[in-house]
Amino acid sequence: MQLRRFGVKMQRIKAVFISHMHGDHYFGLVGLLNSLHLLGRKMPLEIYAPESLQEIVRLQLDASGGRLQYPIQFHILKAPQSGSEIIYSDSELSVSAFRLKHRIPCCGFLFSERDKQRIYHTKRGGVAGIKIEEIPTLKKGHDVLREDGTLIRSEDYTIAPQKSRTYAYCTDTVPLDSTIDIVRGVECLYHEATFLEAEKARSKQTFHSTTGQAASIARSAGVGKLLIGHYSARYTELENHLIESRSVFENTDLTIEGKEFEII
Repeated sequence: MQLRRFGVKMQRIKAVFISHMHGDHYFGLVGLLNSLHLLGRKMPLEIYAPESLQEIVRLQLDASGGRLQYPIQFHILKAPQSGSEIIYSDSELSVSAFRLKHRIPCCGFLFSERDKQRIYHTKRGGVAGIKIEEIPTLKKGHDVLREDGTLIRSEDYTIAPQKSRTYAYCTDTVPLDSTIDIVRGVECLYHEATFLEAEKARSKQTFHSTTGQAASIARSAGVGKLLIGHYSARYTELENHLIESRSVFENTDLTIEGKEFEII
C-alpha cells in the first residue's frame, strides 16, 4: 500500500476528506478502511464526503462480509454557497470547506493550524524557581503576579512558537475568483493544473484548470507556495507544466507521488 511505502503512519489518521464523487478520489477508501481494520485499529475514523459515498462504502463492506472493529463517523459534506465553513476541528487544526466548480458538486478544503502556545524554557525556568502551576499561564503568553508582588514575565521564560500554517487544496475545478479570497495568504496552495495552456478550450469543456490559470490564482491570492497536480494522462513529461506555471508564479513545484514538501 502506498501510504506504508512512503512511511505514512496510517493509525494516526483521524479524518478523511473526499472532495467529490469521481472515482479517482474515493476508489481507494474501502481498501484503506480494511487495512486499518487488519492493523488492529480501535480509534474512530471520521469521513467527510458527499452523502452518496456512505451507501457505497456500506455496500462494499457488506458484500465482502466484513465488519470493521472500529467505528466510522460519517459526515455529509456540503459546501456553503459562498465563502468557507468550518467542518472539522480538533486541538491542532481546523478544516474548512468551500465550493469549487466541476461537472458534479465539488469542495475545496482549507487546513488551518490553531495558534500554538509559547514554549516553556525548562532550564531558565528551573534556575528561576518557576512553579509547575505557573507554567500553563506563562505558555499562554500571560505574565504571573505572585502574592508577594513578584512579577514573572512570560517572555523571560518562554520562547515564541512556530507560526501557525495554512494549506489549501483545490481540485477538481475551473479557476474561480471566489477561490482567491478564500485562500488569500496561505503558506501553501495545491491547485489542479490538469492541462497545459494550449489545451485551455479542453480544460473549460471538462471543468478543469490549466497551468497558467492555477498560477494566476496563486499570484492573485498572494500565497507562499503553489503545488500543481492532477495532470491529464495525455502528458508523459511534466516539465512544461512547471515552466508554464513558473512563468506566472515563480514559487511553483510539481507534485509527484511520494514527494514531500515542507510548509513554512
